[in-house]
Amino acid sequence: MSQETTYLELSEVDGAHKFYEVVVEDATLTVRYGRIGDQGQVKASAYPDNARARAAAAKKIGEKVRKGYAPAVPGVRKKRSVSRRQIVSTRSTARTAPVLWRYDSGAPAFGIFVDGQHCMVGNEHGVITTLGHDAQVRSQVRLPDGVKCIVADDAWIYAGCDDGNVYDLSGKVPRVAYAIAPEIDIYWLDIHDGVLGVSDADGGIAAIDHEDEFLWRRPGRGRSAWMVRCDTDALYHGHSQGVTGYDWRTGRELWHTGTGSVLFGWQERGSVFAGTSTREVVRLAKDGRVERRYRCDAPVFSCATAEGGRYVFAGDSQSSIYCFDAAGTRLWKLGTGCGSAYSMQYHDDRLYVVTTGGHLACIDASEPAIRAAQVGEVPQVLDVKAPRQAPRTVEPTVVEVTSEAGAGVVVQCLDDRGRLRVQVVSDGYRRDWSVQFPKGIRVPGARYLVTEVRESGRGGFYRAYGDIRRLR
Repeated sequence: MSQETTYLELSEVDGAHKFYEVVVEDATLTVRYGRIGDQGQVKASAYPDNARARAAAAKKIGEKVRKGYAPAVPGVRKKRSVSRRQIVSTRSTARTAPVLWRYDSGAPAFGIFVDGQHCMVGNEHGVITTLGHDAQVRSQVRLPDGVKCIVADDAWIYAGCDDGNVYDLSGKVPRVAYAIAPEIDIYWLDIHDGVLGVSDADGGIAAIDHEDEFLWRRPGRGRSAWMVRCDTDALYHGHSQGVTGYDWRTGRELWHTGTGSVLFGWQERGSVFAGTSTREVVRLAKDGRVERRYRCDAPVFSCATAEGGRYVFAGDSQSSIYCFDAAGTRLWKLGTGCGSAYSMQYHDDRLYVVTTGGHLACIDASEPAIRAAQVGEVPQVLDVKAPRQAPRTVEPTVVEVTSEAGAGVVVQCLDDRGRLRVQVVSDGYRRDWSVQFPKGIRVPGARYLVTEVRESGRGGFYRAYGDIRRLR
């Protein structure tokens, strides 16, 4: 019996860039789906006869068409372009830092997040590993594409990935919180109070609201924009010509300061820090004034600070890390022993770095440990291996169904002039406010039970937090 193939694609300006292929051959139904340009995932199902296989195929195709998929020709629409940071990393000539432990994630790592409970590393294979501060692996999850960064926004933790999706990691299953337009070649992401800032390869900058819709989008002053940081007032954009501040509501340029080509960015309450190719970290006030320069010996690919900028840290392309005091005095320079730091974060007298070698390294940055390292006395490093069995790729559109509307908040998906919005239906909440809620699981008329919803700091909408289950 001949093979019947139906190939569909969904590619929208608001981010979707996916294909769905259905093949019926005899009594077997094979579905292949994923990002346009990739091989995707394959699932095959056997049916009693061809008629039933064709009926199941027709049902699946109908569901996709109702979601906006349309017939297409494979290979015509191109894969989203992806830029990964490349460092020609050399070995440090400095003494080795006091590394307490290092976890080998198995691939170059860009994403890092550290708080009082745990440490997270995300690598370019899409694997996010969570460890305790005692170096014990607690959990792993695999996203559909490489992790560019992990950022926190109040109680929410998000991972930005090469597929253009930003995943909310606050529940048991990662959900797509934002889907960025496929023509944007993302370099970096940041989020503040539900507003997403995106910088790209062409030097563009965009702000996206809680409903995953553009507030504004505009070209920047330079290219290769490796820095975007967001706060209540502005987006701070670092690119080949320096750092520019934009009003988060309108995209109006507030100021521009030339710093040399920016390779990374960090922020504190009153300042932003730009790591540059001109071998320095530049501290800027949030009105664009240069406050301080911290001089390194090679291009700076990462930087971070202790609380309030008490210490300023930098990582260069020669596998060295630096520490400066707030006044700009270099306190020390040491080698990581495991590659150049793509990103870093300081927490509780420890500096955590993720590297070109794929490691998450925990460095004792206390004064006694640093003094000992400067004379060659370092602790024995605890090397932590990844679990033998890699995690399966998550399916962020799969939702658990329950009939129990117990503890939690009930929300409902409604059609608002062609757009699916979510509103709270539980008592005590405003019915005219929308809820920031994953697009990929919205079904018109469906009700969902979420762990919690909280009012955004800016007001006007709620944000869902924790696990999501669909109510029968």
